[in-house]
Amino acid sequence: MTVESLNRQRVLHLLDAFARGDLEAALACCTDDVDFLTHAPIDVLPHMVPRHGKQELRELWQTVWSRYSEIRYKTPHILAEGQAVATYMQAYFRKRSNDRIVQFDMAVFYTFRGGLVAEIREIIDSYDLVQQVLEREIGPLITGARTCPE
Repeated sequence: MTVESLNRQRVLHLLDAFARGDLEAALACCTDDVDFLTHAPIDVLPHMVPRHGKQELRELWQTVWSRYSEIRYKTPHILAEGQAVATYMQAYFRKRSNDRIVQFDMAVFYTFRGGLVAEIREIIDSYDLVQQVLEREIGPLITGARTCPE
């Protein structure tokens, strides 16, 4: 088995564990000093600040699971090269508050060290995600807040 196919399977294992809510199994896939960064508006999603280390990542994942009762992923694209794995995913999170599904696309990049995930970088369609989380159109809020010079 190549390092690429092994790392690809490791990412799928991490995602499966997280989607089952088995945070300790997901964290076992990571280095103690794992570094997490997502590109999300932290004023709306304050729990999505950068995280460093397993404890901070655990806190993030616990917050996510406190808000969602079900998490599913589809990974139509997953590429591995050396110690890096890139995924394009479609995520489906069921809100605990009202059972609505929040559906969004994301690209996630994993870097391995010693067979464990050392870095996680996410790029999310945050405009669409924020609208779904807030359950309202945000375009009018954005355009209404802007003033044009006369």
